[in-house]
Amino acid sequence: MSKPKHPRRLSDNEAQAVTYNIRVSPRKLNLVAATIRGARAQDAIALLTFSKRRIARTVKKTLESAIANAENNHQLDVDRLIVARAEVGRVMVMKRFHARGRGRAARVEKWFSHLRIVVAEQSAPQEAA
Repeated sequence: MSKPKHPRRLSDNEAQAVTYNIRVSPRKLNLVAATIRGARAQDAIALLTFSKRRIARTVKKTLESAIANAENNHQLDVDRLIVARAEVGRVMVMKRFHARGRGRAARVEKWFSHLRIVVAEQSAPQEAA
């Protein structure tokens, strides 16, 4: 006997990609994720390609993976995809110590994040206003 199959959490016109344990704080990752929320997929890739932030490369790879999942696994039209959601989650914090003067120590926290990008196919192409 096997486990019953889980129902699909996303609707039929959506696809997602998730990246776990990214070595960047959620605050910094959310700044990059906020720039692509609600944008067309091609525009979001262009924004991430020319972003100066280091983490933009990881976000771009996750977005490209979501687009590939939409095309190959769910047969969605790539030209009509938008970034429906870009969710950032807090995972864990590595605690380290930094030696200070007079035998003291300062705490250094190294934050990790999760990133989930959901792309959705628009029902009808909207014109730019």
